[in-house]
Amino acid sequence: MFQVGILNEWLQMLPNASEHGYLIDHMLEFCHWFMLLLFIGWSSFFLYCLFRFHRSRHPKASYHGVKSKASAHIEFSVVLVEAVLLIGFALPLWGKRVTEFPKDAKGALRIRAIGEQFAWTFHYAGPDGVFGRQDPKFITADNPLGLDPNDPAGKDDYYSKNEMHLVDHRPTVIEVTSKDVIHSLSLQHMRMDQDAIPGSRIPMWFKPIVIGQYEIVCAQLCGAGHYSMKAEMYVEAPEQFESWQKETLGMQHPAAAAPAPAPAAK
Repeated sequence: MFQVGILNEWLQMLPNASEHGYLIDHMLEFCHWFMLLLFIGWSSFFLYCLFRFHRSRHPKASYHGVKSKASAHIEFSVVLVEAVLLIGFALPLWGKRVTEFPKDAKGALRIRAIGEQFAWTFHYAGPDGVFGRQDPKFITADNPLGLDPNDPAGKDDYYSKNEMHLVDHRPTVIEVTSKDVIHSLSLQHMRMDQDAIPGSRIPMWFKPIVIGQYEIVCAQLCGAGHYSMKAEMYVEAPEQFESWQKETLGMQHPAAAAPAPAPAAK
């Protein structure tokens, strides 16, 4: 029985773990079949020409050339299929990723991904859902995010180094940037990739749908240590994420993580 994704499997594509990923997989599968058809077709035509127009059969060159228009029709068909792939599949998928962000801002998990040679830092807004104000002048060993100590919104912000935790079936918006050179946050299982450019904060979004642990890599050659710029992505159930959040807050902001004191008895 014919299987839709058989070429993707033969090429050992990583399993999809995002809600929109199957659309990209279908487009890639179509591209792979089209490329295979072109490879077989043009290779067969090349071998045919070697046999049909060998010097032993045609000792004298023909100066009139090919009179048939079959090759022009084939080339036009190739251009048409490529246009359909670009306009009918690629552009709408790209447009949806860059314009149709989750409307419910409170329901989406928002993260800032910061690349540097050679690591990723993931900045979370904390329980209040509001990112604290940042300024490079505040960056220290104890404050790698450069959070303004006078901004109350940043009191519960927390971060993780080379670990990004997500919530299963919860829309995720990641703002990607860099401290030094151009990096690229590549989430292959989520079918997402975004360059990290110094001075820019570029958003990307998706919805994870498969619980598990996945690898994050940098898809731009960013220096001698590029090979080591890897991180882990964890898609967890809501209760697991909350447990990790409380544990991380407890280590970075003990006061913010501590439960509020019970009111005194009258």
